[in-house]
Amino acid sequence: MPQAINTEIKPFSATAFKQGEFVEITEADVKGKWAVFFFYPADFTFVCPTELGDVADKYEELQKLGVEVFSVSTDTHFTHKAWHSSSDTIGKINYYMVGDQSGNITNNFGVMREGAGLADRATFLIDPDGVIQAMEITAEGIGRDADDLLRKVKAAQYVRNHPGEVCPAKWKEGEATLTPSLDLVGKI
Repeated sequence: MPQAINTEIKPFSATAFKQGEFVEITEADVKGKWAVFFFYPADFTFVCPTELGDVADKYEELQKLGVEVFSVSTDTHFTHKAWHSSSDTIGKINYYMVGDQSGNITNNFGVMREGAGLADRATFLIDPDGVIQAMEITAEGIGRDADDLLRKVKAAQYVRNHPGEVCPAKWKEGEATLTPSLDLVGKI
């Protein structure tokens, strides 16, 4: 069962590949900033590179919003480097590619496929307090959309910065929000 919304991420330690180097990361690297944990089944596959490439295309915009991206699979950081070196799509990635061969992080988030040793296709949006604000899990053949992820990040940041307001369905930056109240009940 996946970790619930509004729960804090659990401690972890891992090696990641980022911009040509291997780096050690822990949950301390996540706290104090917005973060996206982008789980996927495996390197050198089919849907996964399309998703990772899509996020890579939005990485600069996510960075401008103060968001760090951590892609996670149960492959090793060495495999991530090999994939990064051999694929044009993966080669454009500048965010963390986390090796979770122990499955610790994947299990912490509750997205390990039982008996398979692979992560589900899952996305978690973490606020600066280390608390999960949004999550999405899809079946093997259903790829995710980085534009929708970006929209969710902006909505989560808006709600955090504007207590008492909420973002309706399909909300986009600059559009009207709602202020829940007794007067609004039954009028939407």
